[in-house]
Amino acid sequence: MDIIHSAAALRLRLQGEPNNVFVPTMGNLHDGHIQLINIAKPRAACTVVSIFVNRLQFGPREDFDRYPRTLESDSARLEAAGVDVVFAPDEQEIYPEPQTFVVEPSDLQYILEGAHRPGHFRGVATVVLKLFNLVMPHSAIFGKKDYQQYLVLLDMVKQFALPIEIIPAETVRAPDGLALSSRNAYLTPEERREAPRLYSVLKKIRSEIEGGARDFQRLDQKAMAELSSHGWQPDYVAVRRRADLRPPTERDRELVIVAAARLGRPRLIDNVEITLR
Repeated sequence: MDIIHSAAALRLRLQGEPNNVFVPTMGNLHDGHIQLINIAKPRAACTVVSIFVNRLQFGPREDFDRYPRTLESDSARLEAAGVDVVFAPDEQEIYPEPQTFVVEPSDLQYILEGAHRPGHFRGVATVVLKLFNLVMPHSAIFGKKDYQQYLVLLDMVKQFALPIEIIPAETVRAPDGLALSSRNAYLTPEERREAPRLYSVLKKIRSEIEGGARDFQRLDQKAMAELSSHGWQPDYVAVRRRADLRPPTERDRELVIVAAARLGRPRLIDNVEITLR
């Protein structure tokens, strides 16, 4: 496995590869990231993983400076998983000058996550496009836990006619149902015991919808009230259309329930898909 820190060295290393598949990460890897790599490896001769904590997608009061940087242990996990190339640039390598050209996503960037994290998806799309231009993959793997991010990047690839297939990966969960996330490390032991409630609440909504409930707003409010009563600070729980995260009608059959809530300091996100018959 090659660990590369510069764009020039990365391009030189990949010149001899017939094709490659790409898994972008911010490091501090967990089993969910390894699942992305397991999906990636059979798809190409060369598997490339990037590790870069992207300042552009963090808000002014978010955890950019505190986000764990664990390159040594991450590299060991990636080598064990059979990764071929790790691209681990520093900030100066990705942004050698102020990034005045940015990717401006569609109106999808302003709702749900985007409403609570202004500029987040602009930062995500900008760095991912830049990484795509460096790696030149034929496909890239993204986890569906970040559901809105997946849709934003899918739109970007379509609208810029990029020759890259965006492949979604199912959320990996702990045995108690908590979606794996690097930020779970911020949870105290007591918060960690409470954290699976978020997934439990989403499953309750899914069961009610599958049982015929169609007052989606009432379901959203009921779920937020349950979280609040157990010490959470919910930003949103919302039943939406899977294709574009707009409010559904009674005729829509492909739905997703998305949620974001703080539990102490950490902010957790999750979602559950529904296909109605």
